[in-house]
Amino acid sequence: MRKLFSLSICILFLASCIQEPEALTKEEVIDVIKKFDSGWRHKNLKEVDQVLSPSYIYFTQSGGRFSRDSVVHTAGANTYLLDTMERSEFIVELYENVAVVSTRWYGKGVYKQVPFNEDQRCSIVVMKHHNKIDILSEHCTPIRQVNIFH
Repeated sequence: MRKLFSLSICILFLASCIQEPEALTKEEVIDVIKKFDSGWRHKNLKEVDQVLSPSYIYFTQSGGRFSRDSVVHTAGANTYLLDTMERSEFIVELYENVAVVSTRWYGKGVYKQVPFNEDQRCSIVVMKHHNKIDILSEHCTPIRQVNIFH
């Protein structure tokens, strides 16, 4: 009987130590995206680096992939210059510790001596793990005036 009682106490103690992961909030999601954008705007590599997951990947408009290291490097490169940049229309879909976010991104500048003026719809995946919020991936598609499928 004593062993059963001791075992029960141990099980209760261990069960109380196991905590459910803290759910991701809409505010946390928007804050991490704004920090990411601030890093790009101010060419702050450290700020960009801090918010990206170690396995972050960017899916390009032409169907390619851009690695995390390439994104961080480009954010601080002299070959990428932003004149203006704005992100709006945040739609955040939460599922426990993961969010899929739709945003609209406007940017004007120069990349590798080629001017750009873009209006894009971006899909961003954000995750909270061990109370750290990271951007896992992003894909942006140009918004065209003529609808092709939808």
